[in-house]
Amino acid sequence: MADNPTLVKCLVWDLDNTVWDGTLLEDPNVDLFPGVRETIIELDSRGILHSVSSKNDHELAWQHLEKLGLAEYFVHPRISWGRKSDAVKEIAERLNFAQTTIAFIDDQPAERAEVNFHAPDIRCYAADQATELTGLPEFSPEVVTVDARRRREMYQASFRRDAEKETHDGPDEDFLRTLDLVMEIKRADEEDISRVEELTLRTSQMNATGVHYSDADLRALLVDPDHEVLTVTLSDRFGPHGAVGVLLLERHPELWHLKLLATSCRVVSFGAGAVILNWLIDQAAQAGAHLAADFRATDRNRMMDIAYRFAGFTNDSCACLGVLGAPAEEGVQRLHLLAAPRVAPTTMRLTSPELATTAAHQGEQDAVAHG
Repeated sequence: MADNPTLVKCLVWDLDNTVWDGTLLEDPNVDLFPGVRETIIELDSRGILHSVSSKNDHELAWQHLEKLGLAEYFVHPRISWGRKSDAVKEIAERLNFAQTTIAFIDDQPAERAEVNFHAPDIRCYAADQATELTGLPEFSPEVVTVDARRRREMYQASFRRDAEKETHDGPDEDFLRTLDLVMEIKRADEEDISRVEELTLRTSQMNATGVHYSDADLRALLVDPDHEVLTVTLSDRFGPHGAVGVLLLERHPELWHLKLLATSCRVVSFGAGAVILNWLIDQAAQAGAHLAADFRATDRNRMMDIAYRFAGFTNDSCACLGVLGAPAEEGVQRLHLLAAPRVAPTTMRLTSPELATTAAHQGEQDAVAHG
């Protein structure tokens, strides 16, 4: 195993002779192997999801998991008589996880070999290793964020949300209004830093620059009066979406410089990116400031480019950009927008700080200091 292996995001369990001691169809009262419950609960607390790939009668197996008090821990279980490799790959696709982040545990060497043959990127473990998993580096994230601890809850809410959307008859915008969406934009604090860093690391499709800001970088910006570090969370009647966005903003008297905007791909369909940008543009307009945004095209962030262009950012030059130094990294463009008032969102309720008021107050303090 490598010194820094790819972390496991989902562990897929066989059931007979792996989770419980025996074969359910032969003994309806089979009990858990010692330590399995503790392993499942501990990994769940680290933000690692659990699922099932088992050759079994679905209704019977699920009822037994409910009886054992473990059913709630398993997302998108695949219990049928088909190939386990197909089930595991389907789980990865449903969760939108790369197969390199999926692990599979089974007592049968032939089943592990079948999964390895058809999905070689999935790591396989023997059932007798179950109680050792919590000590392995690939199951041990360095930092466990608030969102990680409730990752299962967020995915289960997502499945319920998706199921209701499939039955909704009408425009997507009408469906969004039924969700009672609430977006909160707030100034980051010390507890938010790990979530912010995680977003800058993990988000690629909706990351404006791909620049990673370390824990130390972010903490330095928190105490810098010229910078704003803002986090975005989203929730609805099904549950929390967790931290879904981060903005790093540097404010000059006549120009606000958006150094980074990153939003989770999970909330693209909710129009979260447009809501965030419109809010920021409106705040800048209230402060009488232009907006500049850093953007670096990658092979994955085309959607972010579209979001900026749709919001009105262009490549046009402006004298206000002269206050900015050279971009932090090669390939970063400076987009510009002359801010004008924007309307409030119609599909969600937004709570946010008043950056324009803060900017005006800071300007008064600076004037007094230099008077």
